[in-house]
Amino acid sequence: MQAPLRELSGRIPPFWPTTPLDDWTDQLRSICGHFNPSPVESRTVTGTATISDAAGLEVAQVANDLGTIHRDFEDIRRDYGENLFLLLQLEGSCGIEQRGRQATISPGDCILVDASSPSVFHFGGQFSNHLSVHLPRQLILSDRHARIEISRRLAADDPMSSMLRALVAKLLQTRVHDSRATHLCELLYSATRQAFAHDGELERFVPVDAMAGRLEIVQILIDRHLTEERLTPQWLADKVGISLRTLQDDMSSLGTTATSLIRMRRLHLVREQLQQFRRSANATTIAEVAYSAGFSDISYFNRCFRKMFDCSPKDMLRQSAVLPHAAM
Repeated sequence: MQAPLRELSGRIPPFWPTTPLDDWTDQLRSICGHFNPSPVESRTVTGTATISDAAGLEVAQVANDLGTIHRDFEDIRRDYGENLFLLLQLEGSCGIEQRGRQATISPGDCILVDASSPSVFHFGGQFSNHLSVHLPRQLILSDRHARIEISRRLAADDPMSSMLRALVAKLLQTRVHDSRATHLCELLYSATRQAFAHDGELERFVPVDAMAGRLEIVQILIDRHLTEERLTPQWLADKVGISLRTLQDDMSSLGTTATSLIRMRRLHLVREQLQQFRRSANATTIAEVAYSAGFSDISYFNRCFRKMFDCSPKDMLRQSAVLPHAAM
């Protein structure tokens, strides 16, 4: 057993079952959303896809010997990726492609992947076992002082990697109603922001020809400026260097508009903050949360919130703690 994985050794069983590919795919999609596994040859998979509770956060364990697993824009249209997922590699290796970057993680390594962007996971038919911690996307990205770098590998011997593994191990031992649960989750959020913080200057965005590339830039800009009043479709088009009509055409491929995507991500941010406040008994009002997320009309915000989540913001605060929707 490698030293970096002592704290998670219980997640490495002595043997793995063989599962029919269709059953394994159903397992994965039931806990992670719409992903598309591709085998190398066999129609069976060594491994399983399971879910665990970690102080109210979902942690998926994905073990397989597939060729690839991919998620494209059509999959994102089917189920919006409202999470970031923190991958902790336990056995084997996993190659990840996202946002034009490629990385390969080995036992003890960590990486942060965005469920709202297309991605490809490469296994090459070799066995891989990783944990995927589902983190509330907009809550992690809402800190204006932190520029999060997606798809950057954090090596096993990096002290921040050791901290993340230790926190996840502790969270897996903590029940959702434990008095320490909320504080441990907040500690993991903070540690994740610091571990994947980008210290360089904000990139200068330039026009690109490929629609997929433009959409990636637009989504990054929305995340980084989500709560700012200047965030409008015209501002996005100007920033990327395209016409408003081109932006509209690009967004239609996602089955949405720039205005709808901005509104949706602001609503998810409010929901994540309300869930956090509910568990910590924070005295912040719903109106304050809505205004801080970029909404200027509370009546409009309430209508949009109810339409998206089928409950009012007040209902959300009154509900008992529930687990957020998963992403791989």
